[in-house]
Amino acid sequence: MIEEKCNGVGCKKMRVLMVEDDRTIAAGLEFSLRQEGYETIVCYDTQSAKIMIDNRLHEIDLCLFDLSLPDGSGYDLCEKVKKQGDKPVIFLTAFDDEVNVVMGLDMGADDYITKPFRVRELLSRINSVLRRYQKQPEKPKNYIDMVNIRIHTLEGKVYKNGEEIPLTALEYRLLMIFATHIGQVLTRPQLLDRIWDVAGDFVNDNTLTVYIKRLREKLEDNPQTPVIIQTVRGMGYKAGN
Repeated sequence: MIEEKCNGVGCKKMRVLMVEDDRTIAAGLEFSLRQEGYETIVCYDTQSAKIMIDNRLHEIDLCLFDLSLPDGSGYDLCEKVKKQGDKPVIFLTAFDDEVNVVMGLDMGADDYITKPFRVRELLSRINSVLRRYQKQPEKPKNYIDMVNIRIHTLEGKVYKNGEEIPLTALEYRLLMIFATHIGQVLTRPQLLDRIWDVAGDFVNDNTLTVYIKRLREKLEDNPQTPVIIQTVRGMGYKAGN
């Protein structure tokens, strides 16, 4: 059986999946979480919890799992969650189970609290774990978008509207200079200096003109009116986004 409730007012938009077979404890925890503004999804066994994880894990911000359940264990649920997404997990454990929590932490669980516990302590643990996740830096993207062009920096490949565009090594390096300075005006001397530094090849002013022309022919919908590599008269060039 699954119950889902939210207090509606002052909701923090944080949703907790709680799996606890003791309905008295579950009701008390649900009430306390709702009072703090959390949304709650309550399951009483692993079977219903696994269905919830399969279908709605993307909606859940934190999981609260009892270790001992009638048809399985919190270990199974933790393992399932960590395989499907990077969601925080806190274990609820009886005193006798505490020595086994290490196995759960090795699986990737973020914390545990031993029964009986004070509700305020549990709320503090939940808030602490959520803060840690919110402070984690975003993983850097391995691509750069320019108008309808996507550069996959790890692969060194360039795609236009999803179709790969073959570039020479020097064309790619020149494009990367523009891509890492989107919106910034780059003078011809700046471009020549950067290409020389990166490529280690001799590139003169005429060669630069040729390579910009080639890039426009490969990347622009209309090379005569470029939007990806734009000319800024009297100054240089600017990459559009």
